[in-house]
Amino acid sequence: MLRALAETVALIADFALDEVTDIRLALDEVATSLILDAVPGTGVECEFTYDTNQMFVHVASVATSESVVGQAGFGWHIVRTLTHSIAAAQAPFDGVLSGYPTVVDFSWIRGASDGR
Repeated sequence: MLRALAETVALIADFALDEVTDIRLALDEVATSLILDAVPGTGVECEFTYDTNQMFVHVASVATSESVVGQAGFGWHIVRTLTHSIAAAQAPFDGVLSGYPTVVDFSWIRGASDGR
């Protein structure tokens, strides 16, 4: 569902088909990483913002572990390659949420073959 939403937003923003594919792939990698470490019963939130030149994607979840998504893994390398910028942050353990609030933000610049 998230991939379809990313594709729809990117197409509405008038990105080229190859750019839509790259945005969708980057989001898929980020969301998968967050889902695999999510506190049971929590969801993944995603927000898209775009203008005439770029798209910003904000993905948030509550993680069970204290490590910020697998930044050393192959999936993270793919996201870094496909996007203009990427940043991940994690708040301290939240007892109410039973986990670590985690966010990943990335951006894509229109017309750049690799988002850069």
